[in-house]
Amino acid sequence: MGEDKLSPEPWALHLLGLISPSLVISGNLMGGFFTAMGMIFIWGISPILDILLGKSKVARPPRESGIPFEILLWVHGILHFFVIGSFFVFAYQQNEINIWVITAAVSTGLCSGASAIVTAHELGHHKPKSPGWILARLLLFSVNYSHFTTEHNHVHHRWVATDNDSASARLEEGVWMFWLRTIPGQFLSACRVHNKKGKKGIKNPTVQQFLMQILVGIILLSLPNGIVLLAGWIILSALAILTLEYVNYIRHWGLRRSLNERQTAMHSWNTESRWSRWSLLELTRHSHHHLQASVPFWKLQPHPEAPELPSGYYACWWPCLIPPIWKRWVSPRISVKN
Repeated sequence: MGEDKLSPEPWALHLLGLISPSLVISGNLMGGFFTAMGMIFIWGISPILDILLGKSKVARPPRESGIPFEILLWVHGILHFFVIGSFFVFAYQQNEINIWVITAAVSTGLCSGASAIVTAHELGHHKPKSPGWILARLLLFSVNYSHFTTEHNHVHHRWVATDNDSASARLEEGVWMFWLRTIPGQFLSACRVHNKKGKKGIKNPTVQQFLMQILVGIILLSLPNGIVLLAGWIILSALAILTLEYVNYIRHWGLRRSLNERQTAMHSWNTESRWSRWSLLELTRHSHHHLQASVPFWKLQPHPEAPELPSGYYACWWPCLIPPIWKRWVSPRISVKN
C-alpha cells in the first residue's frame, strides 16, 4: 500500500499518556499503598508495554489539523497541577516523613517528568510570552527547573552533540556522572544566556526564578507539617529532573560533532517504540525535532538513517542505570550508524 493511501494515525492513541497522571492523582487521594500506583505503572508496567507493543514499521502521514493535539497539551499541563496538588493534600495530612510520603513523592515526580516536563518542552517552543509558553514556565517552576526552556532553546538546540552543550552525554559517561554534570551545567548555561543580554546578577531571570523557588520553599516550611511538604516537593522535583535528564542522556549519548560541523539526523537517537511514542507525545522522533524545532510534535516524522535505540524510553530506563550494561547494549549501534 502506498504511503499516499495511508490514513493518519488516530489522535486518540495519545490519550494513553493521561493514564499516569490519572493514577497518581487517584493514588495520592486514596493514600497508603495506592500512592505507589504511579511508580509501579511508570517503572514496572510501561517498560513491559514498550516491549510488548513493539515498534511502528510504517510512518503514517500527519493529520491536517492539530487542534486535538493542542487541546491535549493543555489537558496535560492543567492536569499536572491537580497531580502536584493531590500530593500536597496527601502530604499535609501526614505527621511525619514516612514511607508513603516518599512513595507518593516518587510517583508524583515520575509523572511530572513523563507528563508535565514533556508538555513544557513542547510548549516551550511556542512564541515567547504566549499562553502556551507561560504554561510551560509554570510547569517547570512547579518542579524547580525553571531555567530549562531558556537553556534548551538557546543552547541545546544550537550546540547539541558538541562540547558546548551540557545536555549532550559523552560516550564515556554513564547516566550517573551525566546527571552530576548536566544539572548544574544547564543552570549555569541558562544564566550565561541572560548575562549576554545584559541581565546580570539579581536582574538575571534564571537567578530570579531560583530565588522565587527558595521563597516558595520557605512558605511551605512555615505551614503546618511544613517539613513534610517541603521534603516532598524536593523529592518529587528531584525525580522529575532526573527523569528529564535521563531522557536527554539517551537521546544524544555518544553522538558527537565538531563545533563547526553541521547538525544532521545522525546526532540524535530515535525510536519508533509505540508505547513511548503515544504516551510521550512523539518525543522519540528526536532527530526531526532538532532539525526543525518549530514543527509541532504531531507532525514529527522518523528518520530511518538516524541511530535507533534498542527499545523505547521506558524499557531503556533500567539498563541505563547500570552503565556497563547500557554501553554494551547500545554502543554497537553507534558504530553501525556512524
